[in-house]
Amino acid sequence: MAERTGCSLSRHERLVEDLAGSLEPVRPLPAPGARAALWLGSALLIGLVLAAWSGTGGFMLRMRVPDLALAALGAVLTAAAAAFAAFSTSVPGRSAGWAFLPVPPLALWIGASGLGCLREWVAPGADIPGAHTVTGCFSFLICVSVPLSALIVVMLRRACPLRPNLTAALGGLAVAAAAAALLMPVHPHDATATDLLIHAAAVAIVIGINGLAGGRLIGRDAGTG
Repeated sequence: MAERTGCSLSRHERLVEDLAGSLEPVRPLPAPGARAALWLGSALLIGLVLAAWSGTGGFMLRMRVPDLALAALGAVLTAAAAAFAAFSTSVPGRSAGWAFLPVPPLALWIGASGLGCLREWVAPGADIPGAHTVTGCFSFLICVSVPLSALIVVMLRRACPLRPNLTAALGGLAVAAAAAALLMPVHPHDATATDLLIHAAAVAIVIGINGLAGGRLIGRDAGTG
């Protein structure tokens, strides 16, 4: 009996040694802030290319309008806060409370953008965009969101998040806000109610697709949450 037990323990020890010998060191992921900064840097690179292509004269002029400047600031801060929240919630063990981090800048973005509905009162004589320009804005938001969404999904998936749908939705919010911020330097007109509704539709589509499709992709290894 003792020989059989000893033999069994020996096999177990050999099995443990074999498993331990085949393990490869795992390289820890950078901190959520560092990964968010890397993703935001990619968005900034796109912005620099667009600024070099379109110029910044018109953009600087539009930023003199208070509500447009606050909307731009709100979009940038929302992108940064949502990206940080997405990478924070992607780490197992991190609190889901990080999901509320983008709420204040999101309120600023929505509130300042809503003033566009009062465009004629806030800035009489504003340059009102036509239907063709509004359609172009929608296409721009969707097209810019595609590469930013692909990049953030790949980066989020490496952390194997336990709440993939929440993390993906936050990533979608970061993408939508970044795309809206990138639109501003090339947006040749002041915002109007119709323009803002088209922007809101594009933002909702980006967040929805990221939350559903992105949640499936980044949660493939961790299970759905």
